[in-house]
Amino acid sequence: MTDVVDSDELLRRIQRARARAAQEERALRAGRAPGDAGSVPDRDAEVRRLAYEVVLGVLDEILTPGRRAGRE
Repeated sequence: MTDVVDSDELLRRIQRARARAAQEERALRAGRAPGDAGSVPDRDAEVRRLAYEVVLGVLDEILTPGRRAGRE
């Protein structure tokens, strides 16, 4: 990554990354079928959902510091 970007472009990239992580988390949450608890695919989806949740938390803190402090 050798491109020089200004702060506005960096902010746009972070916002796009946050939107994508939120979209992926919602898709994983919606894709869970009741009664599949404990299956390998279900555990994999849960791990991926948790990973996206963490990414969302980090990006939220970058975009709006302190916003998620009350959620913990």
